[in-house]
Amino acid sequence: MPERRPGRPRQLHPEDILAAAVSVIDAEGLDALTMRRLGAALGVTAMSLYRHFDSRDAVLAGVVDALAGTVELVPHPGWPEALRGFAEGYRAMLLRHPRAVALLATHPVDAERGRALIAPLLTAFAADGIDDERAVTIVQSVAVFTLGHALAQVGGEPPDPSTGPYYDAWFDAGLTALVRGFSS
Repeated sequence: MPERRPGRPRQLHPEDILAAAVSVIDAEGLDALTMRRLGAALGVTAMSLYRHFDSRDAVLAGVVDALAGTVELVPHPGWPEALRGFAEGYRAMLLRHPRAVALLATHPVDAERGRALIAPLLTAFAADGIDDERAVTIVQSVAVFTLGHALAQVGGEPPDPSTGPYYDAWFDAGLTALVRGFSS
């Protein structure tokens, strides 16, 4: 039997672990994500993941923050347009990862990270003279509406494409009403 040559263990980075976790969730669902399954996806033992994350819950928190970080905020001249852009971008991310929607509904984004992510949006509110506390309340209200709407649409699984136009219209009507209500 040939002698096994020692090699360097694979270098893991938290970003790689989180990307693999998102891939497992997208392909197999939230319940499939275990440390053992994640290690297998990365070609390492589950124990090697604990150097970067203390637990499965820590991985899930990282997934939430990573997914939230993919929501693109496009600068707009006024807060109503910026808020609408945020909601549409957030919904698009949720629909790209339908099996992660329930996770995002039950695990909040880290407060400091969340605030950093919406900083450009808060700037649009400040430019229109809206104080920070009210702006955060408005953004949070729209985020919860968007998340709840996505949860209703996907039910934890990929959405049925035939229902898309109905959900698009309902989302637009609800978002318009919210923005109009906060504008008055």
